[in-house]
Amino acid sequence: MTEAHTIAGKERMSRDFIAAVIARRFPKGWLVNLGVGMPTMVGGYVHPDQEIVFTSENGVIGYGGILSGNDVDPDVVNAGVQFVDLVPGAAIVHHADSFALIRRGMNHVTVLGCYEVAQDGSFANWRTSMGEWDNLGGIGGAMDLAACAQQVWVMMEHTTREGAPRLLEHCVLPVTAPSGVTMAFTDLGVFSVKNGRFTLEEYAPGWTPEEIAALTGAPLDISPTVSEVQFPR
Repeated sequence: MTEAHTIAGKERMSRDFIAAVIARRFPKGWLVNLGVGMPTMVGGYVHPDQEIVFTSENGVIGYGGILSGNDVDPDVVNAGVQFVDLVPGAAIVHHADSFALIRRGMNHVTVLGCYEVAQDGSFANWRTSMGEWDNLGGIGGAMDLAACAQQVWVMMEHTTREGAPRLLEHCVLPVTAPSGVTMAFTDLGVFSVKNGRFTLEEYAPGWTPEEIAALTGAPLDISPTVSEVQFPR
């Protein structure tokens, strides 16, 4: 596990680990939107046999992993303005066409970064506080994705730097959408969000469901088939 960090002597899953766990869950042939930030890492862990088509709000349809170095096309970037490669059959479309794809509900799933997610599926990912000074930027395409994607998955750290939970009964920060999240992937596990409840489906290596529940700010059900996360090979 690269880039891992510890709390109370326990190692959490790295962002790369989480990205790989998310990538393995895509069914073959899905159309997938990756949000800015941590989710952009997911593209590097999809196997070609999955035939996943990644879409980006800026009009790139059909791209692969993030590129670095000198061998890049400066005109081909994802929504996070990171250099990416085009896969066979890729297309570059108008910004309006890209959002038409989103608003028509063609994305099977969008994977978004997140500050908080509530047990009713609402989530917050565009403001970090309620302070008057925190008014820079905007909600961007996240509201379109949250409203129109067939599923919304969030990728996040389980707690804040101060140790406060990010999986909550109710969001404290301004919400991006009042519902929609179906799966939450954190550095402590994989959680389904259904019928107003969080359910732990997989837990980070070295952790127990009880320890994870203690760091969760809402009631946590444990799946009868709960198991330790296995790093995809």
